Amino acid sequence: MLMRTDPFRQLDQLTQQLLGGATGTWSKPSVIPMDAYRVGDEFVVDFDLPGVSPEAVELDVERNVLTVRAERRPKAEQPTEVQVRERPLGVFTRQLFLGEALDTERINASYDNGVLTLRIPVREQAKPRKISIAHAESGPKQINA
Repeated sequence: MLMRTDPFRQLDQLTQQLLGGATGTWSKPSVIPMDAYRVGDEFVVDFDLPGVSPEAVELDVERNVLTVRAERRPKAEQPTEVQVRERPLGVFTRQLFLGEALDTERINASYDNGVLTLRIPVREQAKPRKISIAHAESGPKQINA
């Protein structure tokens, strides 16, 4: 049997019980932690989703808004007597506003070891490019008035 005494956690649990909240679950969607960075011509976003099965993850893009929704469900066999519950269950959400420079039609998503990785390419029109300047081969011309 695991024994652990934490008076502040017990006070928090008592407060949640008195205010109607359930211990160990979220009554409203929670934010998913993420890292975002650029690698070459694409943006990469990593979301931490430990304990979430790939089937419980949803990705939606609407008008350049990317929404990630995931749900951590309880295990099939419920313990009869919980000693400690620190891992919350419930719905996690995160919305990202993607700029016009990103190609939302070609987003690539992968899920490995509890990390959802999205690779979002930069649109061709938004990539930096060189513009050539035309010039006359002959020297400057003189204008007479």
